[in-house]
Amino acid sequence: MKLGLKRDELRLETHTVEWEKEFHRVKQDILNSTPIQEKQIEHIGSTAIKGMVAKPILDLVVGVDDIENVEKTIFQGLKKAGFLKLQVQRPNEIVLAKFTDDSYEEKTHFIHLVEYNKDLWKNLIFFRDYLNANQTAREQYKRIKIEFVKEKDGGIDEYTDYKEQFVSEIYGKRK
Repeated sequence: MKLGLKRDELRLETHTVEWEKEFHRVKQDILNSTPIQEKQIEHIGSTAIKGMVAKPILDLVVGVDDIENVEKTIFQGLKKAGFLKLQVQRPNEIVLAKFTDDSYEEKTHFIHLVEYNKDLWKNLIFFRDYLNANQTAREQYKRIKIEFVKEKDGGIDEYTDYKEQFVSEIYGKRK
């Protein structure tokens, strides 16, 4: 299993159990390096959905009490675990990434730092759990992803936008 994509590179890989093993390894690194509790770290995204094709980047959601006032020790610990804060601006979220090397050209992992058990946290977990439990939705999502790669011309932003309606519809089922 090789994780990693360069900036704006888009490639889908066949699902592998290695992604789950890597999640547990990284989760342990985070637990050893930060005051974050085990229940506040979850595997999300397509690498957490059984049988799903996915970009070879592992997504984790890490919950904190207050996204506006994240303790310095958390950022220091995440850096010790290999994660650097990105300049990405998203509401109610701080994004960190792990890279293959010091060139910072190829990302292998993302942390989505959000408020624990609030709406964004719940949406991300719900999406993963819903697709894992619903084969029809899982197949539909897989088709959307493959269709974009085969038929569209674009990078990560266009890919994300292309999937947005489907993702929003699934979030809407949580309400």
